[in-house]
Amino acid sequence: MGLVDSLFGKDARKFLKRKDSDAAEAGRALEELRSSLYNELKTSEGAKRQQQRFCGPVVAMSFNFFVAVGIILANKLVMGRVGFNFPIFLTLIHYTVAWILLAFFKSLSLLPMSPPSKTTPFSSLFSLGAVMAFASGLANTSLKHNSVGFYQMAKIAVTPTIVLAEFVLFKKTISSTKVMALAVVSLGVAIATVTDLEFNLFGALVAVAWIIPSAINKILWSNLQQQANWTALALMWKTTPFTVFFLLALMPWLDPPGVLLFKWDLANSSAILVSALLGFLLQWSGALALGATSATSHVVLGQFKTCVILLGGYVIFGSDPGFISICGAVAALAGMSVYTWLNLPGKSIDHISSKQLPKQNVAVSKPKAEADDGGGETGVTVVSVDPLLSKTITANIV
Repeated sequence: MGLVDSLFGKDARKFLKRKDSDAAEAGRALEELRSSLYNELKTSEGAKRQQQRFCGPVVAMSFNFFVAVGIILANKLVMGRVGFNFPIFLTLIHYTVAWILLAFFKSLSLLPMSPPSKTTPFSSLFSLGAVMAFASGLANTSLKHNSVGFYQMAKIAVTPTIVLAEFVLFKKTISSTKVMALAVVSLGVAIATVTDLEFNLFGALVAVAWIIPSAINKILWSNLQQQANWTALALMWKTTPFTVFFLLALMPWLDPPGVLLFKWDLANSSAILVSALLGFLLQWSGALALGATSATSHVVLGQFKTCVILLGGYVIFGSDPGFISICGAVAALAGMSVYTWLNLPGKSIDHISSKQLPKQNVAVSKPKAEADDGGGETGVTVVSVDPLLSKTITANIV
């Protein structure tokens, strides 16, 4: 009996030692993985690889889509029930909260490393921050002085502006089939959403002035991430201070007076804070989508959100936007499906060249920006009331 106990005790000790050894190996592997991930974030190239690994086009655009739906509800609460009718100041709150969160991430060493300063001129970062502030400010002013239909027409005009700007700046061209698909998308969205075209000169001038900053903003976000190894968070950290500065300058000109008289109680302040947190997520997800796809695709995603809201209101809530509007939304979704199919690997027949890249005599894989010529939208959320749905829709500005 003592011999059996002795043998059993030895086996037990061997089993425990083997378990301890396995646990130690698992702990070492976990520590090595953690150390590797931490070291990856300490270089801009490593951080970019991690962003591409975990936030591909599908993940980034899905993230942007669902956050946009959430902020629609939050901003409907803030601008409607709460009665906070200061869109530029709300935009300023969004970017200020984003800046504070990014500073917190940086203090914990969670913010990805930026590329060396010599690779990206200061003027590029300053220009992006300034363009973002002007794009969001002019968008708010356009919504204030124009009907929803006229604003939507201006928004649709962003797509051809991006295509033209990328051709002028980077000699980037897209195939005729994609042009036709984008034309169907734009026409369908116009039919679905443009129900009134009330015109006034000042509002029209503001709407036209907004188109170019909005297009350039998206192009810069996409180009800097894809060509200069910037991650979304690192680029947000560098450009947000400039955006805050220019929004402070624009607020006295574009917002109505009386912001200090607003009732800043706990309920109202909480609603505004939730909107600001969702605004940060929207800006981040939009930047991820622009880095993973391109400016044109980001605009198409924004138009997709508009159509889904319209059709969702009809199917789920029983709203009646009208037969013509429904047909327009369905046609737009069909055009988006064709455009997405054309962007699948092996389907692209675009011929692209960039002034920034040296000519190569060997076959190289196309960057994502070239395989997918064209993103919802990021940054600030502007709220307007859609007469078709009697609900709130948003226009998100990169």
